[in-house]
Amino acid sequence: MSREEVRIGVYVCHCGTNIAGVVNVEEVVEYIKKIPGVVVARHYVYMCSEAGQNLIKQDIKEHKLNRVVVASCSPNLHENTFRRAVAEAGLNPYYFQMANIREHCSWVTEDPKEATEKAKMIVRAAVERVKYHEPLEKKKVEVKDKILVVGGGIAGISAALVCANAGKTVYLVEKSPSIGGMMSRLDKTFPTLDCAACILTPKMNEVASHPNIKLITYAEVESVEGFVGNFKVRIRKKPRYVIEDLCVGCEKCVEACVFKEPKFYDEWSFGLKKRKPVYIPFPYAVPRKAIIDPESCLYLKYGRCKQTCVEACDRNAIDFNQKEEIIEVEVGAIILATGYKFIDVSKLPQYGYGKYPNVYIAPEVEVMLNASGPTRGEIILRDGRKPKSVAIIHCVGSRDENNKKYCSRLCCMAAIKLAHLIKERTEAEVYNFYIDIRAAGKGYEEFYKRVASEGVRFIRGKVAEITDVALTPEEEGKLIVRVEDTLAGVIRRIPVDMVVLMPALEPATGVEEVSKMFGVSVTEDFWFLERHPKLAPIATFADGIFLAGCCQGPKDIPDTVMQAEGAAGDALALVSRGYIELEPNIVSIDPEKCSGCRVCVGMCPFGALKYNEEKGVTEVIEALCKGCGTCAAACPSGAIQQNLFKDKQVYAEIAGILAVGGE
Repeated sequence: MSREEVRIGVYVCHCGTNIAGVVNVEEVVEYIKKIPGVVVARHYVYMCSEAGQNLIKQDIKEHKLNRVVVASCSPNLHENTFRRAVAEAGLNPYYFQMANIREHCSWVTEDPKEATEKAKMIVRAAVERVKYHEPLEKKKVEVKDKILVVGGGIAGISAALVCANAGKTVYLVEKSPSIGGMMSRLDKTFPTLDCAACILTPKMNEVASHPNIKLITYAEVESVEGFVGNFKVRIRKKPRYVIEDLCVGCEKCVEACVFKEPKFYDEWSFGLKKRKPVYIPFPYAVPRKAIIDPESCLYLKYGRCKQTCVEACDRNAIDFNQKEEIIEVEVGAIILATGYKFIDVSKLPQYGYGKYPNVYIAPEVEVMLNASGPTRGEIILRDGRKPKSVAIIHCVGSRDENNKKYCSRLCCMAAIKLAHLIKERTEAEVYNFYIDIRAAGKGYEEFYKRVASEGVRFIRGKVAEITDVALTPEEEGKLIVRVEDTLAGVIRRIPVDMVVLMPALEPATGVEEVSKMFGVSVTEDFWFLERHPKLAPIATFADGIFLAGCCQGPKDIPDTVMQAEGAAGDALALVSRGYIELEPNIVSIDPEKCSGCRVCVGMCPFGALKYNEEKGVTEVIEALCKGCGTCAAACPSGAIQQNLFKDKQVYAEIAGILAVGGE
């Protein structure tokens, strides 16, 4: 289209007072009207509203516009909104350009006169570049209708069930021998004190028996290739040395093991009890299948053992020759639900964990309270006594400038729940040491007040140290909590029998490798990063990959389940459509200009460029290209051009900024 044929409509948004409170929008409109090619220029209070969009549609038809510029907020928010409006009026949506005069102008420029002049330049630049826009079309790519869920905690379980109940095949991968995650260790959940097992075990069993769910435990994702809608995933399943299809979980092999007494660290109970080399992770494990630990089994480690477990198994389920298995699947969407872990509080010596036997971390106490735990739900100290006084310390490592600056969210309520359960089962004097009580969820404040009314003592102040150095006869044989009571304004020393630490949450082990494998960004604390905290809190910058649960950041069970089901909804929306549309702002390579230097190949962060050995040139994998422009900027021969950012468009925009009309 020649320059004379261009007919541009320009619309300047007030954005309430966000823009109009600083920028003189009327002056900007009058200035823009004088630019060659501008047929109509208007300003409106909210261009993103239905009335604002209708204004654009009417002008396209009445004034025969073939280019549209909207000067408003960030394209991240409303570029698609205006593209749709332009398309509904019969114009190619890529004849539209958005000028950001909010984030780039009114919000960062205090002087109204300067802001107005800057807005003129930004809008003029958009007008000059849109003259060179070309009609583009989205491409459709077929989508696989299967979904991968990584992580078998309550988040992964919830997401998998929603997807499976919608009729989609789901691969649920869990690195542990059983699904259930951290919730499988809980006895009660706050604030209703529901039985955790009563909530979780039906869901675990439903996963195992669901015809649409392929459960892959004791396995990890090894590699991910492909792109949104067409991911190729390689899963490495570790050997159990037990044939799962034959094992019925009778535990005869466990009873017959040559180790008559358990002596090895039990992962599920955080070491509060011991296990044998052959074991079932916990009583309601799913799958309830035995597993043999190669690090502690005499036969697997040394090749010498009576193999009494083999003799005891009448189903011939034990197989010491079992090898790692590689499973390859193709899926259209991926949900990451890799969870969290607790920080190592032994690195905070002031709390005495690992030094004093009766200093526990909260997850150990949760297991102790569990009816399936080592003490069958009773609070028993390591010396066999029941505690008569217990200190629960909040924010161990959380909200700490020297450790984790963030709040771990669930700790306050978990501590209050533990206070209630410990007092209920031991009648001990219970102290809660807190910085602030954060009880923001439904029913949380009421639960806090209920526990406080039960006689649990709440002392506001950060604990300085735990020591066993007694200064008075009353402190002899006790653990001493030294704390500044900020409400009373005094330093206190409180002797107790037991200390419970509420450790900070942090991302699960291996999160850096997982983020690189899936192409997902992370925060400075290595939580997975969502696309947008408000507009896209579940999606990631890697199209087709969604987040569920605590892998994105600390959250309680209700929020985890909500996000998991939301992630399942997003994944279902993607795969159920059958195809995806790819944005056309991708690069193209002129094979006549390409020298085959491969500079661009190594620079592409998305793996979208591949060198063709036969032709001696680099080619674009369009479905992987995200239009970042890195390769176009790096190409020494100028062979790479990017749609919407071609040289003539960029030069025209620069000319507009310099107010030379793009000539």
